[in-house]
Amino acid sequence: MAHTIKGKKALLTRVRRIRGQADALERALEQEQECGAVLQQIAAIRGAVNGLMMEVLDGHLREHLGAEGQSPAEREADLDRVVGVLRSYLK
Repeated sequence: MAHTIKGKKALLTRVRRIRGQADALERALEQEQECGAVLQQIAAIRGAVNGLMMEVLDGHLREHLGAEGQSPAEREADLDRVVGVLRSYLK
């Protein structure tokens, strides 16, 4: 996936931020913090994961489905893969 290699540093930064948020959520649960604080942390993690998903998906669609030189069959197969991932993501 060329687009993930191009944006590798930014993607890794996002992943590390998500890891930090997950660690903060774990600490909040261990310290029995208020429900509101826990819910806010969960919402922040979800937003961060959604942002990461959107960035990778955008790059994938532009790089693969929008690329010249792919046959209709290749585009259809790639589209099927993306739809499958989105279906599992949105469950």
